[in-house]
Amino acid sequence: MAYKYIDNYREKGARKKLVEELKRKGIEDENVLKAIGKVPRHFFFDETFWNQAYKDIAFQIGEGQTISQPYTVAYQSQLLHINKGDKILEIGTGSGYQACILMELGAKVYTIERQEKLYERVIKVLPHMGYKPKFFLGDGSVGIPKHAPYDKIIVTAGAPTVPEELLKQLNIGGILVIPVGDAELQKMVTVLKVGENDYEKVSLDTFRFVPLVGDKAW
Repeated sequence: MAYKYIDNYREKGARKKLVEELKRKGIEDENVLKAIGKVPRHFFFDETFWNQAYKDIAFQIGEGQTISQPYTVAYQSQLLHINKGDKILEIGTGSGYQACILMELGAKVYTIERQEKLYERVIKVLPHMGYKPKFFLGDGSVGIPKHAPYDKIIVTAGAPTVPEELLKQLNIGGILVIPVGDAELQKMVTVLKVGENDYEKVSLDTFRFVPLVGDKAW
C-alpha cells in the first residue's frame, strides 16, 4: 500500500468514533470493540482514500475483492467467542484487516487467500504493522487440512453451502462462522461441533459478501 504508516490523533480519534458507531449498531463484545479501536484500518487504504477508512462501509481492494465493512468484521469476530490462544483458520485473507482483529483478540491465525496479488500484498503489509499470522496461498474452500484441527474457523466470503471439509477440520467444541446463500445475499451461519459427526447450526442475519470461489464452493 502507498500509505506511510502514520497513526496519530486524527486516525485514533476516527477509530474511537467508529467504535461508538459499532456499539450503536449492536456490537457488544468489549474485546472486539477494543480490537477495532486498536487496528489502524487506514493502513489498508491508499493514502488518497484515507477519508473512507473509518466509515462503516466495505471498500474495493482490487481483484474483485473488498475490505469488509467494520460492522461485518466485528459481527463475525463476536460470533467466534475467541479465547486467548485459540487456533483460528481464516478463509479469505483479503486485505488482512480481519486477521489483525483476530490476532488482537489473542488468536493464533492461519489465513489462506486464493488471489495471488492480494496474497503478495498482504504478506508485506501485515508484518510491517507487527502482525505475523501463518500465510497460505490456495483454495480456502477446502481449508488447510495439514494444520488441522482448529478451534475456530471464519469464512469471509459467501458460500452456497457449508463445506464438509471445513467441518472436519474443527475441534470438538469448535465454531465455524460462514455466510451461506446465493451470489447476492447470504445468511450468517454459525456451526458448533458437538461431536465427531454432530453439529448445531444457527442461521442469523443477512449480509452481502463476495463469493467464495473454489473446489468446494462456487
